[in-house]
Amino acid sequence: MSLLDGWVAGEHTADGVTHPVYRRGHGPGVVMIHELPGLTPECIRFGDEIVARGHTVVMPVLFGAPGAPSSPRAIASSLARVCVSREFHAFALGRTSPVAGWLRSLARELHDELGGPGVGAVGMCFTGGFALAMLADAPIAAPVLAQPASPFPVGRRRAADLGLGPADVAAVRAKVDAGCQVLGVRYVDDRAVGTRFETLSRALGSNFLTVDLPGARHATLTEHRDETAVTRVLDFLDEKLGTG
Repeated sequence: MSLLDGWVAGEHTADGVTHPVYRRGHGPGVVMIHELPGLTPECIRFGDEIVARGHTVVMPVLFGAPGAPSSPRAIASSLARVCVSREFHAFALGRTSPVAGWLRSLARELHDELGGPGVGAVGMCFTGGFALAMLADAPIAAPVLAQPASPFPVGRRRAADLGLGPADVAAVRAKVDAGCQVLGVRYVDDRAVGTRFETLSRALGSNFLTVDLPGARHATLTEHRDETAVTRVLDFLDEKLGTG
């Protein structure tokens, strides 16, 4: 029996780019973006938990084999893909990854279908900052950044960078100033996150909400799951979107 049993497989195309998606549930929409190395069993489990709260969840597959467990080989393969793909800026400073446009299109389609105050967006690890990039130009009402690790924190400047171009930073600030809150979740000694939370706090002020967990682990919602973090994220989605 596959962990994806009960999820409906489909695809979404925007600007000539197509990625598979998996969908399940009823109620307000949430786009849950998997971490490296892909849509692992732990990611699917978390998606099921969002569904159980009364949401429609769409999980895009940006890299990796859906449902495959994490392993050193899988991580290496996905790293190689994101480092050479034109969809991702793994090292660039002050630039928004092109995949953000595809994710914004997916969010718009989901919101057009379901309505409501907006769509939730949960990014994790390498995709953590993509939820913020979606907020810049899509109907996102509940952005969650779980251990955002892009661009890879090679050097002090990259460790602080948000992975957004200047226009998107300005658009995010405008939405946050208008009242949209952003939730960030991390282990405080996680080097992959770098100093991005400090950058976010300066840029977004009191509307940047944080869950700071002790320790140096990484995957707050999945492999190194912390129940406090999981509950806070689920509650945040409920608060901002309502439930079906």
